[in-house]
Amino acid sequence: MSTEVEAWTGWYRDRQGAEAITITTDGAGLRTTIRGVEFSGVSLDALAEGSLADCVLEWDLPLPVAVDDTVHQATLSCLLTLGRRLPGSAAARADLGLTLHFGGAVYTSGRPGCDLEAGLAQIRRQLPAGALFSDERLGLGRPV
Repeated sequence: MSTEVEAWTGWYRDRQGAEAITITTDGAGLRTTIRGVEFSGVSLDALAEGSLADCVLEWDLPLPVAVDDTVHQATLSCLLTLGRRLPGSAAARADLGLTLHFGGAVYTSGRPGCDLEAGLAQIRRQLPAGALFSDERLGLGRPV
């Protein structure tokens, strides 16, 4: 597991407006501060189970992609939409959209409501033969 802290810049949006944010990960969890309040969790799902609701978080992160032992730089764009929390519900509905920009092409997770692992798996299935990336840097704590 990586102990290096990575930071990704992005935006938080809700009915009160928009705010630039930074999301950090140490490989064991995610953390961000919105309007002076810190939010953290071991995964994106944990953020949705916390007090975040009725908002949108979006960010980009560099994601190296290896093809035939050559590493290429790609960008993973993430859009997390958290719906309103219904009375008695432990978590807001979460829709995660992922888009990988790599080699002049765009690969998407393609379906709303997927979690991070399912979205990354969908993108992996679309990549050219031999193209690999690790999700260790995304706060999942393990390479794939």
